Amino acid sequence: MPRILGPMDKHGQLADFLQARRGLLRPEDVGLRTYGERRRVPGLRREELAMLAGISAPYYTRLEQGRSRNASPEVLDAIATALCLDGSERAHLHELARPPKRGRAAPRPRPEHVTPATSALLTALEGTPAIVMGRRSDVLAWNTQGHALFAGHLDRGGPAEPGTRPNMARMVFLDAHTRDLYADWPAKARAVVGNLRLTAGRHPEDPLLAGLVGELIIRSPEFAAMWADHRILACDVADYEMRHPTVGALTVTQQTVQSPQGSGPAVVIATAAPGSPSAAALALLAHAGEPSGAAPLRESTGSRPA
Repeated sequence: MPRILGPMDKHGQLADFLQARRGLLRPEDVGLRTYGERRRVPGLRREELAMLAGISAPYYTRLEQGRSRNASPEVLDAIATALCLDGSERAHLHELARPPKRGRAAPRPRPEHVTPATSALLTALEGTPAIVMGRRSDVLAWNTQGHALFAGHLDRGGPAEPGTRPNMARMVFLDAHTRDLYADWPAKARAVVGNLRLTAGRHPEDPLLAGLVGELIIRSPEFAAMWADHRILACDVADYEMRHPTVGALTVTQQTVQSPQGSGPAVVIATAAPGSPSAAALALLAHAGEPSGAAPLRESTGSRPA
């Protein structure tokens, strides 16, 4: 069962991550011969993973069970190679294994806000769909086209307090309007989960993030399944085919711009190939205006229309 209550313990996440990723590998994926034997559970055995990483099976077992907190970078790199992790997953493994700071209680999460510089950037981007998102995917601000593209069915409103702001992760999984917006909804959903995983690794002490994850696990079986497989996806640039209720089908490139330190809000910008029908559709959004009597979030039932 995924861990969902309270701040997310990094070593609990490390143990879950190692176990889940080991379970995704088959012996033939890493060149191991099984001689036709039948296995009770899928994936590599602990001793097989330890052998591939060049470490002892008892030590790897302690690490996977969360009973060892002193793995060296070299050992972690060996485990990452044995698990066939990509660059983002390897960095996530190192983040989870980093010892927590001692001597101080975890600070309370600071309210996220839009800085004057980010606000100026959003103004400069008027005419191009853009939204400002906090680390938990709360929408902190959006320009006219950003609102029209991603959430035209909602009241645009003004600055809101945490807990009342639209949350893109919650909307992707629980709002039927947003679900219908993406032709390949599973791809968008996996990107959302992958980014939340990275954030959870960097901020395991964040109770608001833990609460969001717990809510989504409880309310969305699809989120629960994606969260449980511990796949990591650093999705800074991605193309999505969208089915917009006002301007029709279009393909956009969503890019996330953030400070090199990975701190502070991120700006998500949607663009289309110049001169394309999709670019014309985005231009129309500037004139779409706000809906009269905006609809509330329509909760998704988890199924897509035929």
